[in-house]
Amino acid sequence: MVLEAALGSKHLNQTEKALIGLRSMIMAGRFKTGQRLPEIAVSEQLGISRTPLRQAMDRLVAEGLLDRISTGGCRVARFTKEDIADAIQIRGVIEGTAARMAAERGADPDLLAHAKSILSQIDTALSESGGIDFDAYVSANRAFHDIIAHLSGSALMIRELDRMAQLPLASPSAFLSDQELIPDFQESLKHAQRQHRTILEAIENREGSRAEALAREHARLALMNFNYLTEQKPARARNVPGLALLTEK
Repeated sequence: MVLEAALGSKHLNQTEKALIGLRSMIMAGRFKTGQRLPEIAVSEQLGISRTPLRQAMDRLVAEGLLDRISTGGCRVARFTKEDIADAIQIRGVIEGTAARMAAERGADPDLLAHAKSILSQIDTALSESGGIDFDAYVSANRAFHDIIAHLSGSALMIRELDRMAQLPLASPSAFLSDQELIPDFQESLKHAQRQHRTILEAIENREGSRAEALAREHARLALMNFNYLTEQKPARARNVPGLALLTEK
């Protein structure tokens, strides 16, 4: 229903509609890894022409979700557990570098204030009387990680972190929809929030090395959850968006 709502938005152009729809189909495992993408069928299902679909395919090749075929067209990429683990750790390295740059260069005061307001939103989401306001948490968590990139003051860093976040299971929110599979999930969110605050504190205090180390450690939460799902809950984990792309080799 979320995908249908997004695709039905009047604010999306045809290429954006193709990109959102195709990425969602791939992440949901609608195509087998290594399968050639059926362009005609996909364009009909998404209600778009093949021109915006091919533009979306170009973007997904750049993201790594699709591979070019020498004879023409694209196929769904294959990912091993090692590939995903590497992607998560690389995101941590890049995000850590962004945090260090923000601290050493001196972050924009308005952006820092906005980051603090985002953390307040997360606090509110975590303290709901009826339990965690999960949708609010996911939205604010995504906003916090996005603003870390902007705090760096580097357009290149913003672009690279955006690209990394599109890789299967490498984004900061990759496992937040699978809370029933992960032990002590609510406590892990609270721990993540404590890390958010220490990262921002280090940036504000212009402690570059500390900010970098904290951001890299924060990314390890996603790696721990990924390892738990694939090693302890492999059967149920196949329903997690993106894990359908995993292959043994």
